[in-house]
Amino acid sequence: MKKQFDILVIGSGLGGLVSALILAKEGRNVCVLEKNNQYGGNLQTFSRDKLIFDTGVHYLGGLSEGQNLYQFFSYLDIIDELKLQKMDEDGYDKITFGDDEIEYPHAQGFENFVKQLSVYFPEEKENLENYCEEIQRVCSQFPRYNVVGKDHYNEEILHLNTKRFIESITPNEKLQAVLLGSNFLYAGDSENVPFYVHALTVNSYIQSAYKCINGGSQISKLLIRKLREHGAEVHKHAEVSEFIFNENNILTGVRTNAGKEYFAKKFISNIEIRSTIKLIGEDRLKKSFLNRILSWEPGPSCFSVYFVLKPKKIRNFNYNIYHFSSEEMIWNAYHYDKNEWPQTYMLSSTRSKHDTEFAESLTAISYMDFEEVKEWENTFNTVADEQKRGELYDLFKAEKAEKMITALEKKIPDLRDCIKRIYTSSPLSYRDYIGSFNGNMYGYSKSSENPLKTMVSPRTKIDNLFLTGQSVNMHGILGCTIGAFNTCAEIVGKELIDKRLTQFINKNKSEK
Repeated sequence: MKKQFDILVIGSGLGGLVSALILAKEGRNVCVLEKNNQYGGNLQTFSRDKLIFDTGVHYLGGLSEGQNLYQFFSYLDIIDELKLQKMDEDGYDKITFGDDEIEYPHAQGFENFVKQLSVYFPEEKENLENYCEEIQRVCSQFPRYNVVGKDHYNEEILHLNTKRFIESITPNEKLQAVLLGSNFLYAGDSENVPFYVHALTVNSYIQSAYKCINGGSQISKLLIRKLREHGAEVHKHAEVSEFIFNENNILTGVRTNAGKEYFAKKFISNIEIRSTIKLIGEDRLKKSFLNRILSWEPGPSCFSVYFVLKPKKIRNFNYNIYHFSSEEMIWNAYHYDKNEWPQTYMLSSTRSKHDTEFAESLTAISYMDFEEVKEWENTFNTVADEQKRGELYDLFKAEKAEKMITALEKKIPDLRDCIKRIYTSSPLSYRDYIGSFNGNMYGYSKSSENPLKTMVSPRTKIDNLFLTGQSVNMHGILGCTIGAFNTCAEIVGKELIDKRLTQFINKNKSEK
């Protein structure tokens, strides 16, 4: 007897796990297949020297009571078990430039955001208030951003351009750069990116900003535990290598690399969209759709350096630093000069479990073009399938780590003496572990000139196949969570999803 599921989810990134849990809560018989040794996509963590490092998710926004991600995670029944640490309220992100010693803060709470930046830009208070109002207005136009309500995108908002918008808010070039300073969160080509991408990303963190204690993988672990409580099956080391179509060309099942077959009525793909196309077979899709997807520009990848620190050497800082070699770099942060790398970086610290005043580790991330690692593109290395890339690759990574230390020493002069061990990851690591095309961090580049080009419906031309994940409209924790609810709305009906969320919100209100 072949086992048949109601829903088969391919890939266990956040979008896939949330979709699976929403449907399992509705009584559907669900199965999730993951190719890697660890679930969670960008939520994966790794352990070195008994310390935990995040690969993708370094902090979360909108998680204070009543805020949008809080409500979604409450509905999924994972909020109470998340171990969170609130970041510095007066500056969860600090933006720095070149030799300017000022750290410009992005504060939590809109009033506080204006207040803290007004210290450095007193004559810009009104412009800062307008900026905050406009960000909230744009976010309110998006379906499900406020959990329930708002049916359709407002197309006019999709075409707003970040650069033009920021220039319309203030002529002060330094302030423009400061407001765009966390554009690493959407892979920073602020010149072309639609303003809604900036607004949706930044708004959540201004509402509230948290770090996950012991890493972001706790989110995927909690979701999997809840899935199993609802009777779902979750399998790792199960890479889907083939879609099975019947004689009527209807998708009925999948085959894994190991030759196992899984059958279902409906399927959700949470893997890279190009990989999904390969599994479907190009002949089953319209040329126009194929050409549109294949013309998408992958966003940039990155190189990360993870520092294990000697005890009691570097004081912990409860915020992220976004550093740019100049204010101009803000507009084209990932079009860097290879010889000058790193021209930008994000730096975060993790507090010591033994002495919370001090940091036990640092993570520094900078953009890296896939071209820089292209000579090793035919190598593959994960925990599930361990292979070495060779001495030249190790040398390449060591040189990059050295350059990163030199750049960071301008901020932390005695850094070199504080380091116990160094680990690194390159665009190849992101490609192999996350499964993203050329190791891109946030899906595909979006353009305000043609915003609809990179938007796809969760529905596909295959009747019972649906899409979710970072390549479907919006990346990030909130983007993928909202995307998962939208995917499930296509499967069980928008009315039902809205009804469930409304009932849940009302029940919470009445209990309070």
